[in-house]
Amino acid sequence: MFFKLLFLFVVMPIVEIALLLHVGELIGGWTTFLIVIVTAIAGAHLVRAQGLAALSEIQHKTQQGVLPAESITEGLMILVAGVLLVTPGFITDAIGLCLTIPLTRKPLAKLIIREFGQQVVARSKVYGTHQSHQQQYPQDKPSGTVIEGEWQRKDDNR
Repeated sequence: MFFKLLFLFVVMPIVEIALLLHVGELIGGWTTFLIVIVTAIAGAHLVRAQGLAALSEIQHKTQQGVLPAESITEGLMILVAGVLLVTPGFITDAIGLCLTIPLTRKPLAKLIIREFGQQVVARSKVYGTHQSHQQQYPQDKPSGTVIEGEWQRKDDNR
């Protein structure tokens, strides 16, 4: 975990700055600056459109009574993409663009859900959570109609 954070907050910015300087030497500083500004603005608009589409899909699936796990995952990916696209740099822009475009985002979201789901199942088996309890004792599940209400014992002498 430490090395991931070190890479994210130390190595990645250094690589981004070096790439920006190199591109600036090749095409000019103002042109590089303009490209960074245009990608930030275009990325913000793209993220807004994709984010609204993801939110609409989440609402639609929720109204149907379906768990919108994939849509929520995609929404979080779009949020991360927005941060990456607004951050100056070509590498972060490329990653942000991949997270924004449905062609690359949807397969990645399915992969994340599959990996996360396996971790949840593995942890539930290790820690003995309620999910594994239900799997071991299926007779604990309520059957038929469930009626909620209050009750009081009539033979209680208090």
